Amino acid sequence: MLKLRPPRCSDCGWLETRTSADGRTGLFCVKHGVPRSAKELSAEPCSDFRPLETTGVLPAQSPVRPPERPLAPPPLFQPPDPDGLRRFLRDEKDFSLRSKLMNEREAVKRFIRTGDYIGFELYGTVRCPMSIVREIVRRRVGGLRLMGQGLMDADFLIAAGLVAEMDITYVGYEAYGLSPILRRAVEGGQLKLAEWSNAAITWRMKAAAMGLPFLPARTMLGTDTLARSPAKTMKDPFTGMELVLLPALTLDTAVIHVHRADRYGNCQIDGISGFAVEMSRACKRLIVTAEEIVDTEVFRRTPERTIIPYFLVDAVVPAPFGAHPGETCGLYRRDEPHIKAYLEATRSEETTKKYLDEFVHGVKDHAGYLKRVGASRLRALKVKPNER
Repeated sequence: MLKLRPPRCSDCGWLETRTSADGRTGLFCVKHGVPRSAKELSAEPCSDFRPLETTGVLPAQSPVRPPERPLAPPPLFQPPDPDGLRRFLRDEKDFSLRSKLMNEREAVKRFIRTGDYIGFELYGTVRCPMSIVREIVRRRVGGLRLMGQGLMDADFLIAAGLVAEMDITYVGYEAYGLSPILRRAVEGGQLKLAEWSNAAITWRMKAAAMGLPFLPARTMLGTDTLARSPAKTMKDPFTGMELVLLPALTLDTAVIHVHRADRYGNCQIDGISGFAVEMSRACKRLIVTAEEIVDTEVFRRTPERTIIPYFLVDAVVPAPFGAHPGETCGLYRRDEPHIKAYLEATRSEETTKKYLDEFVHGVKDHAGYLKRVGASRLRALKVKPNER
């Protein structure tokens, strides 16, 4: 007896029966919500279609297969503790309106401790708080656990042997390639990694900021990133959709570089804000480095631009060219020759050490670093008013 194949949408591979207001029934494509004609129903489905996540079914002929987990997932380096963060903010945080101005040395000494879970905001070389990173290396604060969504911040700390564990999204230099420092540390067994997508790590902080133990999402599904992550999956009880559960991520200390701040800690960022909002609200202690310290009246004129309010901040560090050799949008471009020279130095441990000796250990502080780079070179990097 001939067994008839059930009708199937040639676009999404999944149909449902719906009844219209006048009582007529028909088959509808779930993906687009449109009725399918007899001709469309008889057509062969596209060989590479992806069925809707709501079905939870992969047809036998589909080339898509669920990702395998050949290795045991890594542990959570910073397990969620939403009530612990709330207790810390209630009992330990000073929310008073007071001057928080200090230099890098004092900020690192007071707010970054051995074994802390720390993070630096933004991506790549854009607005990375390098003046604080260099100070951590000078002070040799070790055993750190790192939210690795940056670039040179992670590289410097790993090269100095200060990072034990890292939640990584990506550490690479775009057209220049991946980081030799990270590769050596991982292959040598000095660094433990757990993998996440860029979105996942940000939403983990968002969960912490919301006081939740996790957030459901659809990122990383069907990828090897999920297989190398401690994230868990579940079926949504309402739709049957497969979801990833992203555990809340609370940082012991976060460091964010901004365009301007006042002495109390109110901050403004021009251009892309990255994940400054989530990070500033998902940490116990917050260090802000600023290109410029301005009067509070600047914030009163445009209060809607205050992306980080003063009561979240523990330290305000004046740091002109604080992201060098990276860039701060609208103020200065990144120093391509310096970055290329640095990458050349990272080819071996010996030459990496020479670079750190010259530009980190060989200078006293951020002012000494800027002097070592050279005033004329820094001026050449500045963005002219008509280029903004």
